[in-house]
Amino acid sequence: MKTMLTVISNALCRITGKNVGAQTVPELLIDLSEYVNLTSPAAHASAQAQRQPPKPPPVSTRSSAASQLARAQLDQLDGPGARVAVTRNFADFTPQVTFDIKKCDLHRLEAGPPVKAELTREQGLQYYRTMQMVRRVELKADQLYKQKIIRGFCHLYDGQEACAAGIEAAISPSDHLITAYRAHGYTYTRGVSIRQILAELTGRKGGVAKGKGGSMHMYAPHFYGGNGIVGAQVPLGAGIALACQYRGNNQVCVTLYGDGAANQGQLFETFNMAALWKLPCVFICENNKYGMGTAVERAAASTDYYKRGDFIPGLRVDGMDVLSVREATRFAADHCRAGKGPIVMELQTYRYHGHSMSDPGVSYRTREEIQEVRSKSDPISLLRERMLSNNMASAEEFKEMDVEIRKEVDDAAQFATSDPEPPLEDLCNHVFSNNPPLDVRGTHPWSKLKSVS
Repeated sequence: MKTMLTVISNALCRITGKNVGAQTVPELLIDLSEYVNLTSPAAHASAQAQRQPPKPPPVSTRSSAASQLARAQLDQLDGPGARVAVTRNFADFTPQVTFDIKKCDLHRLEAGPPVKAELTREQGLQYYRTMQMVRRVELKADQLYKQKIIRGFCHLYDGQEACAAGIEAAISPSDHLITAYRAHGYTYTRGVSIRQILAELTGRKGGVAKGKGGSMHMYAPHFYGGNGIVGAQVPLGAGIALACQYRGNNQVCVTLYGDGAANQGQLFETFNMAALWKLPCVFICENNKYGMGTAVERAAASTDYYKRGDFIPGLRVDGMDVLSVREATRFAADHCRAGKGPIVMELQTYRYHGHSMSDPGVSYRTREEIQEVRSKSDPISLLRERMLSNNMASAEEFKEMDVEIRKEVDDAAQFATSDPEPPLEDLCNHVFSNNPPLDVRGTHPWSKLKSVS
């Protein structure tokens, strides 16, 4: 307690330029009340009023000793130096820190990503906000699903936030990304608002796919969605990388899939073509330890997914550390941009929810296992503790950000539950991107619907 009082008193001393030496909580409250009064607009008016003859202060039976003391101090202020700016002083925060990160396991690479990562205060706060926003959206989706407002398939991403945030931090908005059906986090990092994401989950007109895509089918510029067929997005990602190579635009395609899809034959066909043509494709396996309800050790003869490309270089990364993911993705993207062909990354991560909302997630693993990962490896807690322990931010900042995020998610959920559903006449729209209106046969030969691009 004394240490905390000393820290706060020293901070007030630096901000106000006054000698603050609170030894007890009541004394600290008096000092804080002085600072609030000094930084309020009334302080400037009081300083201006001192040019007039002083007036006796009004008598109030409700005035506390703290406010009376603050008023007495305020009456002594004189001159232009008496004003205190109404701005928060961040000069005492560390602007940049270099952290040690876990070394990556390498396959067919002489050197890998760095084992140190620089983090600025602004980057740290941005990564925290991104991951916390994804976490809160997924928890809200869980709530809405249990209320039967969201229906159908719904695969949540909480626990894996460092993957989405780290990848996005390492590539440019003009690069391309395609993933599987656990896509809400990537939809957000690719620029879609949470209002549009939640409205799509509830099937409303304001959704990113106008309420017709649902959880697994959200899209944005340079983001080719969630895809519902296991592993089917991998050859599509190679095709996007082929387009980048053909156009010569120095862009890459990040192609994501899970450990459950890693045994699909189409992956190996795609690896072969990508290696032959040296496509600028970063293949990323998000290994969250379970393919649906089956542990990776029971489903794969080899769980070294980063070596599955065989003739393609690979690296295995700590997927719970946003800095490790960022540095590894940057390394992989630079590898592709240099014309060296594709590369395979394995992100070792963990999902807190079950495979989907229909899976309680505790029939094939224990609650203790989930809690252990939460307590030791949670990506949001890891970043937060790093920043706090290195004086890059304050606990109050994180609390304020958490409150803002909760409110933003609650507002988005209100929109997602009140926005109207798309009308029947919109059902067949956007079948094609640029065709004139055409008739689409309905469920009966005499039932026809219009499709407008």
